[in-house]
Amino acid sequence: MNHIAILGAGQAGSSLAAKLRGLGFGGRITLIGEEDTLPYQRPPLSKKYLMKEMTLEQLHLRPERFYADNDISLHLGRKVDAIDPAMRQIRFGEELLSYDQLALTTGATPRALPAALGGDLPGVYVVRNLADVDRMAPEFEAGRRVLVVGGGYIGLEAAAVAAKLGLKVTLIEAAPRILQRVAAPETSDYFRGLHAGNGVEILEGAGLAGLSRGEAITVALSDGSRREVDFVIVGIGVAANDGLAAAAGIACDGGILVDAHGRTSDAAIWAAGDCARLPYRGQMIRLESVQNAIDQAEAVAANMLGAEADYVPKPWFWSDQYDVKLQIAGLNMAFDRVVTRPGASEKARSHWYYRGDTLLAVDAMNEPRSYMVGKRLIEAGRSPLPEQVADSAFDLKSLI
Repeated sequence: MNHIAILGAGQAGSSLAAKLRGLGFGGRITLIGEEDTLPYQRPPLSKKYLMKEMTLEQLHLRPERFYADNDISLHLGRKVDAIDPAMRQIRFGEELLSYDQLALTTGATPRALPAALGGDLPGVYVVRNLADVDRMAPEFEAGRRVLVVGGGYIGLEAAAVAAKLGLKVTLIEAAPRILQRVAAPETSDYFRGLHAGNGVEILEGAGLAGLSRGEAITVALSDGSRREVDFVIVGIGVAANDGLAAAAGIACDGGILVDAHGRTSDAAIWAAGDCARLPYRGQMIRLESVQNAIDQAEAVAANMLGAEADYVPKPWFWSDQYDVKLQIAGLNMAFDRVVTRPGASEKARSHWYYRGDTLLAVDAMNEPRSYMVGKRLIEAGRSPLPEQVADSAFDLKSLI
């Protein structure tokens, strides 16, 4: 009987297993995960789960009975030591598991502060999995002081949750502005103002010289200033979990390299989700999003069964901060112009990214209509004139 093993029991792995059964695959499916809980949603971890607005059961992507009903064998709490592509085997200690095809959905790991900067001190946390959030949850008491390191979306979301819970929040970003790597200055300005209005102190161009621990944590900044906090949250990006693949001789470069079908350099091994680098408009990129994890995993499932169909990403992302929902469509790579479209309220607006006359992406803050129209235009390869975008009276939907 054909056996498909899936290494990584997150959003991509669970979606891939479910899609295989949905497409009628009748062989054996094994889903392997390092954590000892059922596959679960990660985005709510540092928001609704941390704020006790969601339970662990509500985090689960599917109930336990789903896997039993669909004859998907779960191997949870299992650490894989090696992959042997020649023998088509996975090794757990002395135990071997043979496969006919293997899917790698191993995700990504948060970048930690170096130990030399105090990254290994008690009270310094990263946010990626359930255990991370459970460890730091007791720290979130009103009036306590927290330092957030990193002004990307992960850091800003952590700052927003802490501020909403009544903590005194300082966020530092080494770059000249928050969101510099992922957004235009206009979007940075919007979120800087939003956080300042909620009492968060944001220090840009502020490098971390080091942390030291006494009764509190002393923070030394690159400008020579110091301050004390009770705990630290580190949000400085993630790295693809491609170590097992690289050790097995599978081509990797900042992620597991896959073709448009999701196949790696080994014909029997596939990859999907945050760990994979895939082709997109002439470049190799990683897409760190729930949407891509699901869509790419489902495309890989079909291709494992012989579909031979290219996966064409349709990137979209979101971020919830305070009472603002940011929705992003497209990728703003190499943009040279940003057009602002006013929204229906003070906090509502959208930023439209262009390269020449081509619309690349849209950041929509509390503007679901602009987001949906922008997303459809981008996917259709259509670009409204910048003056049409800037005119809030112009009905962009008429262009679809």
